[in-house]
Amino acid sequence: MTKIRTLVVDDEPVARQRVVSLLREEADIDVVGEYATGAQALSAIAAQAPDLLILDVNIPGEDGLSVARRVRAFSTVPILMLTAESDTVDRVAGLEVGADDYMTKPFDLRELRARIQAILRRTGRAQVPGGP
Repeated sequence: MTKIRTLVVDDEPVARQRVVSLLREEADIDVVGEYATGAQALSAIAAQAPDLLILDVNIPGEDGLSVARRVRAFSTVPILMLTAESDTVDRVAGLEVGADDYMTKPFDLRELRARIQAILRRTGRAQVPGGP
């Protein structure tokens, strides 16, 4: 079984580590990079071609919305946006720039896991036990 190559971008070390720790518990997910800025994320995405991008909106330099917009110009990688902003306008903006889903912080790790699996199913990247 091929693991889902995942990048996590969040400037808050504690939040980033929570996400990375959760993902490392999943047998079918491989965290191939952890980043704190948009510039780091864009370089890594272009170089590593991940299967999933978990992206915080409020990162230093180029923000997550801008990163998502730029990623969509060259990739169809599924994007799950994370943010402390809970305003509807912010969620809609994230979806309009190309995010596949949007979660607000703080979040429940079980919900994060379920949303990741849902994104992977919708995009055809999920591993189906017993499948080809």
